Amino acid sequence: MRFMNWAGLAMQGLALLFVFVIGVLVLLTILFFVIDRFQKGDAVRRNYPVIGRFRGLFSTLGEFFRQYFFAMDREEMPFNRAQREWVGRAADGHGNTIAFGSTRNLSVVGTPIFVNAAFPPLDDQFAKTEPMQIGPTARTPYVANSIVNISGMSFGALSAPAVEALSRGAAKAGVWMNTGEGGMSPYHLAGGCDVVFQIGTAKYGVRDLDGNLSDDKLREVAAPPEVKMFEIKLAQGAKPGKGGILPAEKVTAEIAGIRGIPAGVASLSPNRHAGVDDFGDLLDMVVHIREVTGKPVGFKTVVGSTEPFDELFALINARGAADAPDFITLDGGEGGTGAAPMPLIDLVGMPIREALPLVVNLRDEHGLKDRVRIVASGKLVNPGDVAWALCAGADFVTSARGFMFSLGCIQALKCNRNTCPTGITTHDASLQKGLVVEDKYVKVAHYAKSLAKEVETIAHSVGVSEPRQMRRRHVRLVQADGRSVPMDKLFPRDR
Repeated sequence: MRFMNWAGLAMQGLALLFVFVIGVLVLLTILFFVIDRFQKGDAVRRNYPVIGRFRGLFSTLGEFFRQYFFAMDREEMPFNRAQREWVGRAADGHGNTIAFGSTRNLSVVGTPIFVNAAFPPLDDQFAKTEPMQIGPTARTPYVANSIVNISGMSFGALSAPAVEALSRGAAKAGVWMNTGEGGMSPYHLAGGCDVVFQIGTAKYGVRDLDGNLSDDKLREVAAPPEVKMFEIKLAQGAKPGKGGILPAEKVTAEIAGIRGIPAGVASLSPNRHAGVDDFGDLLDMVVHIREVTGKPVGFKTVVGSTEPFDELFALINARGAADAPDFITLDGGEGGTGAAPMPLIDLVGMPIREALPLVVNLRDEHGLKDRVRIVASGKLVNPGDVAWALCAGADFVTSARGFMFSLGCIQALKCNRNTCPTGITTHDASLQKGLVVEDKYVKVAHYAKSLAKEVETIAHSVGVSEPRQMRRRHVRLVQADGRSVPMDKLFPRDR
């Protein structure tokens, strides 16, 4: 009997709770109906109160559901499922063999098709990819071991565990890591990898109290043996003509201290270096930083047209090779970033597929092939991308988003909102805990090694013993009529 009483009371309690919940829902519906009907900012909600709210919800969720349920393997942008899954398998250290045939549409204009050799080299004829020297006139030239390296990603744009995992992974794989324009944090040095210090337009980490370049800070940054080179950032592919953008919510006290700016205030870099008004000023800056630090110095930019590069290389020859930048990093208009205006992301800057061979041709025509190294960047994440860049004439390739995928990036497109669900681009400690450095740095190393190994596989297939021996004749590019044409016919080069 007592049990029956308790059961009855429980049923009554549940019934009251149900009525209460229904009542709250009815009241909220009435409240939202009134708000939606009388607000003036959204026509859909005004005409369809309450129901119209679902449009925004579904639109927001659509970018997540598309990649799982609706988009085909090769359809998504900026990176499709096939590209991301290759990186994922490589990062896990798994084989990247597939069955039944390619899912790639080989009729898309610009698709590279590598020219397999009739008699490729045997296993005992493969050659080891030789290290390449950068900055022969610097007091401490850099001998870079890897063709594939990590592009600029700032501490601030990336979380502390993400930067540390990249540093440790880079050291394990023997590749260099670019700091990005946000200065050098302890996390960049944590793994002991080779570091390229990027000097952005705001000069974070090497600026004085007035925001000018500080020689004392340059010497301080150059002191650690891990710091091998300096890169002056003129522009990046996602936002040519626009400086770096770090939202206020991501400018923590630690990040502000490293950059030399106030905490909690948006970090907005100038659109270019003050006082660098022409290529003469740029070469002066290169020479000055190289003299102060003793390390090789180059710059990063985006190609809008080739005329300025013709002017640059002519000026270098007029001044003498000693004044030349030790390397030039070319970023394509398809490059990525954590935050940029859409018009710049979509519409400004020449794609790397066109820019790289044109600039390489100009460098070589001016006799600077052995003096100025070319580093290619901009959406080069898979073996075919890297192999194409080497065929086009790049000496090195750097990737940012490829290495983000190796850390576990799911392309949630929330890099600028401090809500990254994988902990890579957020400073929310509750989200960062999902990124376990001890696990992720191994994945970073696996990805770097797998990428280099499969580029070697392509090189052997086209008949050369190591990747830097590939030439433009080794790759054909699909044209609008469906036929492919050798790259050396489209971009002739005496090489």
